[in-house]
Amino acid sequence: MTGSAAMTEHKNILREIMEADDFKGDVLFDEPMKNRTTLRIGGPADAFAIPDDPTSLKYLLAGAAARGFPIMPVGGGSNLLVRDGGIAGIVLSVGAMDRITIIEEKDEGIRLFVQAGSPLQKLVHFAKEQGCRGIEGLAGIPGSVGGAVKGNAGSFGYAAADVIESVTVINREGRLVVLKREELRFGYRSADIPDDGIVLSANVRLEKDDPSAVAERMKGFLREKREKQPLSAWSAGCVFRNPEGAAAGKLIDEARCKGMKRGGIEVSALHANFFINRGDGTAADFLALMEDVRERVKRVFGTELELEMRIAGRT
Repeated sequence: MTGSAAMTEHKNILREIMEADDFKGDVLFDEPMKNRTTLRIGGPADAFAIPDDPTSLKYLLAGAAARGFPIMPVGGGSNLLVRDGGIAGIVLSVGAMDRITIIEEKDEGIRLFVQAGSPLQKLVHFAKEQGCRGIEGLAGIPGSVGGAVKGNAGSFGYAAADVIESVTVINREGRLVVLKREELRFGYRSADIPDDGIVLSANVRLEKDDPSAVAERMKGFLREKREKQPLSAWSAGCVFRNPEGAAAGKLIDEARCKGMKRGGIEVSALHANFFINRGDGTAADFLALMEDVRERVKRVFGTELELEMRIAGRT
């Protein structure tokens, strides 16, 4: 069988899985991942699936497992670089599952059920409207709640871990697991969620506060971020993790990397740990610039920078 014939058969099987009556949702074939990432870079995914509900998700997982197709979950597309060759198999988004529900309300605070596909800023806005504190520092951070939980998103001394009570995860066999806070073992930009686990929802606890005070803190944090980070530009957020006792952005800046370019990708002049896509950047450009910066920082400071973002896809 030729390569093109094998690819056609591959896509026909994917269509069988995702066009069956048991699957409800949207499916896009050969979907450019540049349309699905905040960096606006990435070749096509063989299939991009957006199930409407957990039942459809379970059917999709079962069908993919039975045929040996890989599945790669994505959240809101932040902190992600997709290579120019695209992604084999199925890219999974739970973006259609974006409900936020109050499950308990008391004088001192509220408990929420939050589906993983909810944009993180939808939750931040909900907290502000309810006059609840706990996640003010997450204002302005892109991506989904699921991604924020898995990566323990944080800023200004606030982190997702501060408000999470439990997380419901589905594994590739379709089994649901509820992980309590202590089982998640949150760390710096991490949570102990199994590699094959897909976050479905989180139970969140927020404390009541004066609504105007909450809104003012969020406004201040967002203003400071806009002054120091290129929030309106196409980027994946921070590229490198902060080394022990240092800030990656400061090291990159002091190594005189600001303004460095490779093709359409440039080190931000506003925050050196952000790489900006000027419109025609490719994954190859990004990876080359990343290595240039890493090598210069190591040469100047002797520090080996580690990636904070995720890289995926075919070379």
